[in-house]
Amino acid sequence: MNNSLKLLYKAFGFTIKSEYALPELNRAIIKADLSDISIQTGNLEPKWQSLSKQPNQYFHVKENLCMFHVPGTAIFLIQNGKEIIVSPHEDAAEDNIRLYLLGTCMGAILMQRRILPLHGSAIAINGKAYAIVGDSGAGKSTTASALLRQGYELISDDVIPVSFNEQGIPMVTPAYPQQKLWQESIEEFGMESSDFRPIIDRETKFAIPVASQFCNQPLTLAGVFELMKTGNEDLQFSSVTGLERFHLLFQHTYRNFFIPRAGLMEWHFQTSARMVNKMSFFRIQRPTSYFTTDKITDFILTNMERKGEVVNG
Repeated sequence: MNNSLKLLYKAFGFTIKSEYALPELNRAIIKADLSDISIQTGNLEPKWQSLSKQPNQYFHVKENLCMFHVPGTAIFLIQNGKEIIVSPHEDAAEDNIRLYLLGTCMGAILMQRRILPLHGSAIAINGKAYAIVGDSGAGKSTTASALLRQGYELISDDVIPVSFNEQGIPMVTPAYPQQKLWQESIEEFGMESSDFRPIIDRETKFAIPVASQFCNQPLTLAGVFELMKTGNEDLQFSSVTGLERFHLLFQHTYRNFFIPRAGLMEWHFQTSARMVNKMSFFRIQRPTSYFTTDKITDFILTNMERKGEVVNG
């Protein structure tokens, strides 16, 4: 192979040159000097010691720079929306490092590039993107997986990149073709967890490849569905209106505590203002006592935007 070419990766709309193998991502062959993001190793210990002022401090965030320390794994530095440096601890598992590279690090990269990272799963349905957001354990990936089983496609799982096209329309850019599912969900779908690789430190959560059902082109974001767990026995559906939409978008921005520390509050508000009237927002409150995924997916499919109108079930 020509030395001017290297095998790189494609994700989140970027070409990524990495010293770490990233098997979850699609590969790309391109000139190395044209990569958008670089991932490399380096000694960050002195810099971290100078910046961390408290013994239990794990994050240092300011404009265009984010550092964080995961004990037993690595120190990470993300800067200027284009560079990730990893200072691994001795005997750190690469699977664990990769988990943070594709999660927190990419979330910081997107914010530094002024791309909104929502925390959830994005599904392609009839040529548009729909985001399923919620707190950890709310059922985002499980709901997305149920939609995949109905023939729809995954755009992103965990971190959803939202930007605007030239017409000011919110767009979701594809991430990479993998889901993460809890063992309980795998069993409900009649799958065998032994067929999949467990995610490090989460032995009951598994990486599920979905290459055959991955949407590889940006799509208009047409709706946001917020999943919430509730103590009630009934499944409840409601619209989210007015200023509550701003709160929803902030609440479900990936690593939203970065926003004030990086001086991005005004950017986040302006970004949200460009989104709130361009799509539908719904809240789905689900009981934890029984599996409700079929009813949730029925609601999502019934209440999608079609030709600019919301169809109510």
